[in-house]
Amino acid sequence: MKRIILCVIAGIMLVVLAGCTTVAPLAATSNPLGNKVGSSTVFYLFSFLPLPLSGDRGIAKAARDGGITNISTVDTKTVVLPFGIGTIRSTIVTGE
Repeated sequence: MKRIILCVIAGIMLVVLAGCTTVAPLAATSNPLGNKVGSSTVFYLFSFLPLPLSGDRGIAKAARDGGITNISTVDTKTVVLPFGIGTIRSTIVTGE
């Protein structure tokens, strides 16, 4: 019984300590794939509370930062930090 409890606790600790990164497509247009890339990022404390000065995660800001006028694709990237400290969410735009 002690061994089972120890294994469960070890499994929970691995989940809590592990970080995770996910990239997912959000939108695509019929415009040709360009060589410019722009991104905008926001940091969320404890994965739900956005920090006021952490940025803007909008598509328009990402396109503006990359100098993009014709958007080809829009992706989202989510990085979950270890210990549940926070989450970094980014919008990535490609185009010309």
